[in-house]
Amino acid sequence: MKKINVLICIALLGFTMFSCKKDNANSSYPYAIRMTDAPGPYTAVNIDLQGVEITGSGGKTVMLNVHTGIYNLLNFSNGTDTLITSGTLADAKVEQIRLILGPNNTVVVGNTTYPLSTPSADQSGLKLQVHQTLQAGILYSVLLDFDANKSIVETGNGTYKLKPVIRTIEAALSGAIKGKVLPLTTLAFVTATSASNETYSSAVNVNGDFLLMGIPAGIYSVTVTPVLPLLPVIRTNITVTTGATINIGTINL
Repeated sequence: MKKINVLICIALLGFTMFSCKKDNANSSYPYAIRMTDAPGPYTAVNIDLQGVEITGSGGKTVMLNVHTGIYNLLNFSNGTDTLITSGTLADAKVEQIRLILGPNNTVVVGNTTYPLSTPSADQSGLKLQVHQTLQAGILYSVLLDFDANKSIVETGNGTYKLKPVIRTIEAALSGAIKGKVLPLTTLAFVTATSASNETYSSAVNVNGDFLLMGIPAGIYSVTVTPVLPLLPVIRTNITVTTGATINIGTINL
């Protein structure tokens, strides 16, 4: 059965992107949306992507920055994918993802190109129900599994319609480390270092809190480096697991 897999990753756009400049008091949830596909009976399935909208709690919506244009979903198969959008959410709830399509959607069967009618998308977009609760600092993915045998319908006379039949599969991709540094108002940086010397850093905010985001599962040492004359403090053997935020408690300088 032909399936089009659209991979939606709640990602940090590179683990080191969120550095010591980030104030952890204001939680944010970066999104990166990628597309991938699987082989099927069509020569091409071209989607005219114009926008992506996320609906959170209370019906609040945010538009993500999208790489607009025509995407042949069949170009992204056998493990290949492409980034279509990225952005940052202020809401921990994701209730719906709406794909906004333009008019230039087509399906190619053999050597013949047919318009792919999307009446619902023209009016309000392709609405995908997610119902996901995010934790700050955790990377997530949502795999949208399109069943093309049901999603692309031949209506006769060489006309095709897109009526998406989609299954959503959610997964976490990383973990996070949080804690508190005393005394309050101390200027300090916090760095987690892996066994392979990969580092992930952030700053302590005015309330003494810190959050190290987007950390792959593994064992880390955490170093709190304050301004002199205070000395660094190191915690070792911190185990990070996928989908969880580990609280290492209060660190007294």
